[in-house]
Amino acid sequence: MQKAVADAARAAGILKHVGPHSMRHSFATHLLEDGYDIRTVQELLGHADVSTTMVYLHVLNRGGLGVRGPLDRR
Repeated sequence: MQKAVADAARAAGILKHVGPHSMRHSFATHLLEDGYDIRTVQELLGHADVSTTMVYLHVLNRGGLGVRGPLDRR
């Protein structure tokens, strides 16, 4: 699995190290960006402590532009 992910990244022109764990980080980040609550993400990732999951919040620093109103929902 690890070799297949690395080969796919190389074929896509991604120069950074990429492995299956990178997809786990990406999955968690996208869930939080899409508005899932931190406890749901914690459960999906299998973290015993929510502080471990909160590490993913640092990439979501969007300020006031990250606030969505009721009319912004799909």
